Amino acid sequence: MIQHWIRFTHLDTLRFGTLEGDKIRVFKGDMFDAPQRTDIAIHLAEVQLCTPVVPGKVLAMWNNFHALGKKLGLPPPEEPLYLMKPPTSYLAPGGTIRKPRGDGKVAFEGELAIVIGRSCSGVSVENAPDHIFGYTCANDVTVSEIIGRDPTFPQWVRAKGFDTFCPFGPVVATGLDPAMLVVRTILNGEVRQDYPVNDMVFSAAELVSRVSQDMTLEPGDLLLCGTSVGVGSMRPGSTVVVEIDGIGRLTNRFE
Repeated sequence: MIQHWIRFTHLDTLRFGTLEGDKIRVFKGDMFDAPQRTDIAIHLAEVQLCTPVVPGKVLAMWNNFHALGKKLGLPPPEEPLYLMKPPTSYLAPGGTIRKPRGDGKVAFEGELAIVIGRSCSGVSVENAPDHIFGYTCANDVTVSEIIGRDPTFPQWVRAKGFDTFCPFGPVVATGLDPAMLVVRTILNGEVRQDYPVNDMVFSAAELVSRVSQDMTLEPGDLLLCGTSVGVGSMRPGSTVVVEIDGIGRLTNRFE
């Protein structure tokens, strides 16, 4: 059964629950450990959305889609290539992506994100799905020209780590088969990305397994699966939407 988990504030109280039409069924306890359903239901229009989880870390993949790798002339990597985005980059649905103080074009990258549900270290590919709670939409915002500015040190984290550069949400969807999903990124009403998740070099289970060989993944951590063709820059005043059927629409302004 597919469920959509959401975090929100209502009357200055932080809560979480599941979407039931235009209402939120409130739960209590721990979202990742036997959450308890209550009799409280709140209209979605009455709440302020938060990020659906609070990750201890966000790991963002590079060159994980065959189509984009082919376009860039890059061979498929032998192992996942990834960087980390800091907590100050996290941004809720509806929040404003802020242009950095320096110069440089700011690019959108619509992506599927894996949400970890159980602590895992050194798990096998076969057991990795047991540690996945669900999936959400993400935008791996980037100032691309910073990456290669210094020829002695590629600046991936700086290019992708500015404040507000990691919007994700609006919900975490459980019970989905990620291989059946399609990611669409819409800039000012125009579809700029429309690509299938099953074109990934490393599947969701493989990503969790491989990364867990390097570091322990904890409940709430995100793995951004990487992006495909159609990445482009945004002008201040733009609205960018990352849409994945079965999950929803992540909408943010860029100012």
